[in-house]
Amino acid sequence: MTDSQYSDPRLVALYDALNPFAADTRFYLDLAASTSASHVVDIGCGTGLLACELAQRGHTVTGVDPSHAMLDVARQRVGAGQVTWIEGDAARLGALNADLAVMTGHVAQVFLDDTSFDATLAAAYAALGTGGQLAFESRNPLVAPWAGWTPHQSRRVIDGAPYGTVEIWQQLVDVKADCVRFDTFYRFIDSGDTVVSASELRLRTQAELSEALRKAGFSKMEWFGDWSRSSVDEMSRELIVVATRG
Repeated sequence: MTDSQYSDPRLVALYDALNPFAADTRFYLDLAASTSASHVVDIGCGTGLLACELAQRGHTVTGVDPSHAMLDVARQRVGAGQVTWIEGDAARLGALNADLAVMTGHVAQVFLDDTSFDATLAAAYAALGTGGQLAFESRNPLVAPWAGWTPHQSRRVIDGAPYGTVEIWQQLVDVKADCVRFDTFYRFIDSGDTVVSASELRLRTQAELSEALRKAGFSKMEWFGDWSRSSVDEMSRELIVVATRG
């Protein structure tokens, strides 16, 4: 089994229902507005919810994602014609002199090794102009968020149009060092089919994220522990950073 939530058309079609416009979306929209970011780069843009919202608010937007299936959905959204879409990883961005780059939806957690994570941060740095900012979030490993990734605690039912009602739950497989493996089950009630997507994420500490950002060349970093911009402490669920290119 592989992490098919980004490639299986049935699962991709469910993504927006599972990840709707929420407090995190508002945080990044407000950040772009408050910093008067003319050009915003969305790294790991997925189905394009944030990218298209930004474009409709007057920002120039470039969205990059390695998933062809996710970009197919993104290109059908309202405002998609105002976004430059790139299929691939952040290395394809080049020097854009952008004002803001974002990695939302816990994209930072998919990079299991330091080489790929460092390369992505370096690509974000290269895409930004002097004084540009990179913002992203990662779950705080100190609060062991995976403890809730059980069938009992994670089960939910959604309207998965056009596939009807879908029951979804997660099952933790194992935790080794800072890497977490888990399976997500999708049971399509109407057809009786069950699809399993196997995932692995790496949850870095605040210190590890800070070091990686410094290595990429970012200087000033502002940290938040939630979408209301509270300070980070050991019990913060999120590690949200806004880092500035020198």
